[in-house]
Amino acid sequence: MPANPATSVLTIDELAEYLKISKSTLYKLAQQGGIPSQKVGKHWRFHKDAVDQWLRQRGPNAPPSTRSQARA
Repeated sequence: MPANPATSVLTIDELAEYLKISKSTLYKLAQQGGIPSQKVGKHWRFHKDAVDQWLRQRGPNAPPSTRSQARA
């Protein structure tokens, strides 16, 4: 069954809950380019598939991401 397009793009609140991290941590990651994100006007949006891939690539023992690592 295909993914529901309405749930494939997450808000900061939805992603913070999904990742079980604070919104302030998520804002910092997004602003530093540490997590795949897109700013639409004043609001951050996240493609769930891209975030899931980002999590898989980081692995369980990866260090916190930085801007330079996110672009590598």
